Amino acid sequence: MYEYIKGIVTMVESNHIVLENNGIGYLIYVGNPYSYNIGKEYTVYVYQYIREDENSIYGFKNMEEKDMFLRLIDVKGLGCKMALPMLASGSVDNLWRAIESENVFYLKKFPKIGDKVARQIILDLRGKISRSNQLVDENSFAELIEVLKGLGYKQADIKKVLNGVDVTMTIEEQVKEALKLLLK
Repeated sequence: MYEYIKGIVTMVESNHIVLENNGIGYLIYVGNPYSYNIGKEYTVYVYQYIREDENSIYGFKNMEEKDMFLRLIDVKGLGCKMALPMLASGSVDNLWRAIESENVFYLKKFPKIGDKVARQIILDLRGKISRSNQLVDENSFAELIEVLKGLGYKQADIKKVLNGVDVTMTIEEQVKEALKLLLK
């Protein structure tokens, strides 16, 4: 099993890159191949998927993405080909927030993720992903913090729920989500 491969990107296609290391070109499926530049050296963290009829390598820019991918593919009904686009179109932080706040609508926006799979992701992963290294950027939630203070909530209580709110939501959606979390 490989942990990572360090090499030079020699090809970028719609769903994969080719990373050359010591004269061997590794075809690696990545979420966003166009974020890699041909001719540049990268360290790609990899997961090798081996089955009777398939031997594929999936790549990630950092360990955080790889860890989230490994958690996602453990969910019943969710395979590698469904989990990879989730990391390509959404950040790890937003996925984590959606899972922790039980935001089914956010999860359903990804290709091939329906209501049943979204609920299974939440059921299997809620409370099981450690985010101790996550820092909430309070500047991103400045308007939300002011609204919640205006409603009489204390700063300490507000800070506790910010991790469960998706920064990409509209302010109205953020307020609704934060109020749900505050009332739990």
